[in-house]
Amino acid sequence: MYVIIAGAGKVGWNLARELIAKDQEVTLIESDHRRYRVVEEELEHAASYGDATEVWVLERAGIQRADIVIAVTGDDEDNILICQMAKEKYGVGRIVARVNNPRNLQHFKMLGIQPAVSATDLILRLIEHEVPEHGFVQLLALEEERLEIIELEVGGGSIADGSKVKDVILPQGALIISVLRDGKGFVPQPDSVIQRGDQVLLILDPGLEDDIAPQFAADGAQKASEGRIYRRARG
Repeated sequence: MYVIIAGAGKVGWNLARELIAKDQEVTLIESDHRRYRVVEEELEHAASYGDATEVWVLERAGIQRADIVIAVTGDDEDNILICQMAKEKYGVGRIVARVNNPRNLQHFKMLGIQPAVSATDLILRLIEHEVPEHGFVQLLALEEERLEIIELEVGGGSIADGSKVKDVILPQGALIISVLRDGKGFVPQPDSVIQRGDQVLLILDPGLEDDIAPQFAADGAQKASEGRIYRRARG
């Protein structure tokens, strides 16, 4: 299987690592040169520098023979464009995209792009068919339950940093359901200790983000925007 990943952030980089460890052929494309050099030191020839919204960059990566294209940049417009080109111009059989803004979720669905608003391990399961596509979408939509799923990175010096899950003060209607650490996800126990750099997945009632984000924000930042909410799915 040949996989092209656009975006060498934490999700893209961890996906590339995991897939390479499973003996899959991977090309990870990154447009930021400094970030690319860091990734290249580890992944060597599997890393490629360039803007994945450019046709020549995709063709240099060998998109004509790609089995899967995964767009996990921090820009939804870029992710949509990459997926559109992969699907319509090159006929790639499987497309997965990261949705950064839940308001754009419908745009991805209308274009037939499988949205991925989860952590690395769930995207890997989607690729490997361990999670059915319809089940994955149910997880994201939660229409009847009227719930949200958000992912926060634990900042250094935050209230949550070094705390046990049971000691993290969350409002009623919010629950920690998963933690991603060093590219591996797990379901935390009450005594599990949350660490700086962890990506924490929470399920919550709508509108609780501002009450939750300060617990995870670096150095006690008080605004939700400073709590680094990466991805959100809403029903």
